[in-house]
Amino acid sequence: MNSTEEKITALTKQIKGLESVAVAFSGGVDSTLLLYICNKILGANTLAIIADSPSFPRRELNDALSFCNNNGIRYTVCDFDQMAVPGFAQNTKDRCYVCKRALFGKIKEIAYQNGISNIAEGSNLDDTNDYRPGMAAIKELGIISPLLQAKMTKQDIRQLSREYGLPTWQKPSLACLSTRIEYGRTITAEKLAVIEKSEQLLAELGALQCRVRMHGAIARIEVDPMQFKLVTDNAEKISSYLKSLGFSHVTLDLAGYKTGSMNTDI
Repeated sequence: MNSTEEKITALTKQIKGLESVAVAFSGGVDSTLLLYICNKILGANTLAIIADSPSFPRRELNDALSFCNNNGIRYTVCDFDQMAVPGFAQNTKDRCYVCKRALFGKIKEIAYQNGISNIAEGSNLDDTNDYRPGMAAIKELGIISPLLQAKMTKQDIRQLSREYGLPTWQKPSLACLSTRIEYGRTITAEKLAVIEKSEQLLAELGALQCRVRMHGAIARIEVDPMQFKLVTDNAEKISSYLKSLGFSHVTLDLAGYKTGSMNTDI
């Protein structure tokens, strides 16, 4: 299966085979396309479940809510306190597994309460190229991954999103804020808030794809090399603000943005 047309045909066939579906919705590129297709095919038998947690930026929550409201999609917000999940805050290398297991367990409960037996999430084929222990939890809980099953890559998803006129087709890739903290260092709600505020400033300055990785008191900024000048031109403002949040040193990673860069030693 090579062409995007074949992949969307396979995806559509999958969705048509479901009487109803709850989509774990983050407002990101992948889950937005998945939710759009599900709603297009199943209509009111589609439910978006938006997990609101300390590691989910407020701007992303607002984007997710806006998309559902603007498209008349039924949704519910699931309050999820990751800090209360045993093992999450300790930030071991199976943190994602622990978190996904707890989160999707809760999402399943909400889906069943609404009479929905199928739960879908937005992993794609490219996700299999990185260390993602959470995918094991998804499989164990019987959550379906229609985009992955249709062998869709991120490029396919962006192409289709553009064709459908979705606002996310150019949206930067999103990842849980906890991925910015080194394994083995304790995760706290305060640290996640600092990271969110740091990345929000960069976004407001025009950074398209950025991460602020937290190495103790050191902030390591990752942006596309084409935007290094954006950072250096605003170096004083960025450094001053991040230091006011508690960082002692603010650095720019000359290797540029790389997804999963905290996983290089795994």
